[in-house]
Amino acid sequence: MKELYQEKDRGISQKDSSCSTCGKAIEECPGHFGHVDLHLPVYHWGYFKNVVQIMQCICKSCARLLLKPDVIAKFTLQSRKNANDYLKKKAMLKKVNEMCKKVRVCPHCQSLNGVVKKLAPMKIIHEKFRGAKKDDSARQKYMNQYNSLVQHAPDVSSQLPSNPVELIYPAEVLKLFNSMDPQDVCVLCMDEQYSHPRDLIITRLPVAPNCVRPSVFSDLKKPGSNEDDISNITALIIFLNNLVAHRGDNTRIGNLYQAYEIMQLHVALLINSEISLPPELNLARKSYVGFVQRLKGKQGRFRGNLSGKRVDFSSRTVISPDPNLKIDQVGVPEEVAKTLTYPERVTAHNIELMRQLVLNGPDVHPGAVYLEQKITPGIKKSIRHLYKRKHELSQNLREGDLIERHLMDGDTVLFNRQPSLHKMSIMAHRALVLPWRTFRFNECVCGPYNADFDGDEMNLHLPQTEEARAEARTLMAVSNNLVTPRSGSLIIGATQDFITGSYMLTRKSEFFDKSSACSLLMSISESAHVELPPPAIMKPMQLWTGKQLFSLVMRPSQRCQVRVNLLANKCKDQSCRYKDELCSSDNYVHVRNSELLCGVVDKSIIGAGSRKNIFYTLLKDYGKEEAAEAMWRVSRMSTQYLMMHGFSIGIGDLSPSTSLLAMKEDLLRKGNAKCAEYIDQLEAGQLETSPGCNAEETLEQMILSVLSNIRESAGKGCIEELQRHNSALIMAVSGSKGSTINISQMIACVGQQAISGKRVPDGFTNRSLPHYQ
Repeated sequence: MKELYQEKDRGISQKDSSCSTCGKAIEECPGHFGHVDLHLPVYHWGYFKNVVQIMQCICKSCARLLLKPDVIAKFTLQSRKNANDYLKKKAMLKKVNEMCKKVRVCPHCQSLNGVVKKLAPMKIIHEKFRGAKKDDSARQKYMNQYNSLVQHAPDVSSQLPSNPVELIYPAEVLKLFNSMDPQDVCVLCMDEQYSHPRDLIITRLPVAPNCVRPSVFSDLKKPGSNEDDISNITALIIFLNNLVAHRGDNTRIGNLYQAYEIMQLHVALLINSEISLPPELNLARKSYVGFVQRLKGKQGRFRGNLSGKRVDFSSRTVISPDPNLKIDQVGVPEEVAKTLTYPERVTAHNIELMRQLVLNGPDVHPGAVYLEQKITPGIKKSIRHLYKRKHELSQNLREGDLIERHLMDGDTVLFNRQPSLHKMSIMAHRALVLPWRTFRFNECVCGPYNADFDGDEMNLHLPQTEEARAEARTLMAVSNNLVTPRSGSLIIGATQDFITGSYMLTRKSEFFDKSSACSLLMSISESAHVELPPPAIMKPMQLWTGKQLFSLVMRPSQRCQVRVNLLANKCKDQSCRYKDELCSSDNYVHVRNSELLCGVVDKSIIGAGSRKNIFYTLLKDYGKEEAAEAMWRVSRMSTQYLMMHGFSIGIGDLSPSTSLLAMKEDLLRKGNAKCAEYIDQLEAGQLETSPGCNAEETLEQMILSVLSNIRESAGKGCIEELQRHNSALIMAVSGSKGSTINISQMIACVGQQAISGKRVPDGFTNRSLPHYQ
């Protein structure tokens, strides 16, 4: 037992020693497993249900499947055919199990087989004679085994069960599994070489390396130490195993069985310490932490130490929007940029920059915090403490020195919003150091993060090696994740204000003189050369349409080779007299060679979730860089247009006119009269009932239908009365926010609310809520 705690051939858990197996220190030694050969096999807690299921399928005498040979041959072919289809194999195994449980006599050896059930905590019982009559010959032959016992102890006869039950031990199960026919193993969807049923029984217990169960040495107890739960349970299992192995002739069977049962339970507790035990065992049980508890849950190895962990070089603050940033940029506060550092190697290409960073020091951005010289590796010098020697340190920089500098513009950072539900919840951005105290990014990227700006916080991580930066740029960059893997459609696209501005910009009535057009184009001239196209109207003054200016989002100049072609018919008006390009509502979008010839741009053309989309076409035909650049141009131009044109919403946009109020009152009067008519018909017994409903239910349906029609009619009249420049209507029609139903509810009437298809019931006397009469 002493060797279990102190032996070093299974790895080490202390810094001042080395492993006797691999000779490495604690940082490099992975640990080495040992094992204990159990003298009696035990059940594996994780496979216990599978063992019970297999025992229900096989004969308890000859270990053959309880099926006829031709049925076994049929299932064998089916199993080999579905070798790679998990669902079909699972369904087949369920069918085999159900068929076998109905068989009482083995078709191979004619032995009697009863019901096999599990008994808490980890026992298997076999009710061999369940359902058999008392005068059954096989049952009487079995009960005759107890005759000699009853003769010596007559009192035992009252304790004998009326329905004999056999307890099946793991050793007996292992013997049956070893005797199974290979064809039967195949029918059970297992493999004779790699996943034989005998492998579900534990005969050899692995002993975890020392690094998995480290000893905690205490200064208070000089000779002793506090051992891990895994070590304590393993030690107890070894003790019980030795007790079972060295049983003598004078050993009582009861004591031996008790030791074996406790060993079985502790092997299960070693795997999962939360299994349910009988009350008599549960009271004496200690609170252990098994392997399952170390792996699962929020504090487990996967979620607590691998998928998520506490890290250095990370920051967190509130987010805010900035349409001026490109979609792959993130604005980082200068205070954060001074705290996050990146170790950069001095080379011939950057030595002058590194000297300037050392001169700036840790308090001026961009600056440097630490210096590690090539001649003294592993020793970092704080530039803050050597500030008076900064000129000397700067001049003595050599190639190969390591500078821990501030986060700078263009550095690759990882941006994350929790909860991280899919892979696009963390993406790589290019840093841009800005004043103030919030992270800023383009609103187009809100979709994959599911972010809004009502106080959300996000995390920013700075990779510390060139390999990590290259991997982030290649796999996690925003421009590489424009499309969701779920459906193949865009997940990053224009949102809200960008859609509203683009919709208003591309209407038929929008014209711009030269100064206004140039002001708009200046907003997108930062990253590319922009050419003003010929005006659409020459006399009496030169005017450009909004469609012409929006076309420059896709192709800023003649030298640009991007030529987008797109056709999208969004017209849903059945009364529209003209189709295609002549659509009266301008809902037919035609883009030819990157020129918007007709149609207004709305959410379906530049938003996320669509494939008939300008950005999706750019991504498919010209690559991610062009699509990302076009998104930035849309955000800049639409924002600039809204700043020039103005866009706001007030109570005046949602105030009903006198004619609308009169129409609403007329609708309500007619609706109430119709409902009263239905009620009179019910009281007179003249109401025709609907199929499957009684009179009251029919009345409820008819009233709900009438009141719902009132809302629809009022909403339709409301939308028809609104002017085309109404702000709420513009947002609803363009798809940036809300819908026509929201507008009609705000202006005309909320309408009848339904709960489970019925009107709101009266919870109180003559009223539904306590605060309204």
